[in-house]
Amino acid sequence: MPTISVDHDFPTEITLIPYGIFIPEYNELFLFFVSSKLTADCIVDLLESWWQTVKHRFAHIQKLVINQDNGPENHSRRIQFMKRIVDFGTSSQLTLQLAYYPPYHSKYNPTERCFGWLEQHWNGSLLDTVETVLNFAQTLTFKGKNPVVTLVEKVYSTGVKLTTSAMAEIETQIHRLPNLRKWFVEIFAKPA
Repeated sequence: MPTISVDHDFPTEITLIPYGIFIPEYNELFLFFVSSKLTADCIVDLLESWWQTVKHRFAHIQKLVINQDNGPENHSRRIQFMKRIVDFGTSSQLTLQLAYYPPYHSKYNPTERCFGWLEQHWNGSLLDTVETVLNFAQTLTFKGKNPVVTLVEKVYSTGVKLTTSAMAEIETQIHRLPNLRKWFVEIFAKPA
């Protein structure tokens, strides 16, 4: 039986928000499809989860460089994100460097290009179920490799905020590159 669809104003049963981690050196893509809101807490949870799955391969790594967009959930002035990322650096014993792409420069972001490949891969197909979305993502091939695809069903609350004084405390634990204070942040691993 064919799938019936309308040409606009689709009724939604669930919305999935993609989040990706790409390791360019190894052409490895990790795609997370979040059924809740993509919040600062969600992003750091995904980074922590990803790191737990790959850290055995990168035991020699002491510094992790994270290139990312400057979205509202993960920019360097977002107090909740910065608190969580500082905590991640401490718990993982990694020095973290956060390098942000300026607005309208997503074409230089390898992860953003991955989403373009995914859009080309499903090429206008009807994404009418969660399984369809996940199957399309799992069958994407880039340089002979398929991504690791994860459905994230945890519910995240929006509006989680810390006080300005909490941000002042966080600022003592990070270093901002002069003249690029908003765009490049380094968090040094503290002894556990």
